[in-house]
Amino acid sequence: MEDRISEEDEYEELADDQKVAIGKWFLLNAPPGQVSQVAKDVREVLMDERLYDQAAKEAFPEYNVKNMISLEMPDGSGQVLLTEFGQLDRSRYLDPRTASVAVVDHVKQVCTEVRPADDEDLPSAYVEGFRFSVDAALMKYVDDAFQGGECSVYCTKGKDVEKSGGEFELTVVICNSSYSPKNFRGGCWQSVWRVLINEELRTATLQGTISVNAHYFEEGNVQLESSRKFNDTVTLQVLNTCLAYGHHP
Repeated sequence: MEDRISEEDEYEELADDQKVAIGKWFLLNAPPGQVSQVAKDVREVLMDERLYDQAAKEAFPEYNVKNMISLEMPDGSGQVLLTEFGQLDRSRYLDPRTASVAVVDHVKQVCTEVRPADDEDLPSAYVEGFRFSVDAALMKYVDDAFQGGECSVYCTKGKDVEKSGGEFELTVVICNSSYSPKNFRGGCWQSVWRVLINEELRTATLQGTISVNAHYFEEGNVQLESSRKFNDTVTLQVLNTCLAYGHHP
């Protein structure tokens, strides 16, 4: 007599942690600008609000930082970029331009509170002069070259340098996303530039990465991800005191 495998025996139900892991994977790999739509589908597939909440709680913080999303600050002072360079903890992010800390709700993708940054979160006045000058030039560049783009400049090393002759690092971030469902496309540009400034040697060492994600879904569903790294060293030509205060000789 032939053994017959019942449907229950053939298809074993996944454990809850496996379901959460699958839901998290889909959320983390959502195309730029489309995580909300993916989240709706994940909720329907899991058919369990508790499991969905767990997957979303784990995935959204990672997704938001990975995609460098920007959120409007409730005090009207501007946008805050969610990046690893400004992350103070899981829900607080530094906005160097306004010297503010934004508290965010990752799953809802909203900024819920803004407060002044503590001194320990900010660079010295000397380093801030350099950061401010780079940020001012960067904003003009992004406004000209990236429609709707966001940018920020962080001090990621040597923020306590108080005078000329030290070494510190500024990290420049540019992010620009586009989503046009009627044209069946979306995408994101990200560039991160680490600038190590050595005043004693009068050099600036640059390490940069440009990453592009393109998503097309007309009669198909294709994502393309590509990146390229850059390295260079330049000689500082501007007098330190001029650069520090945003003036040019």
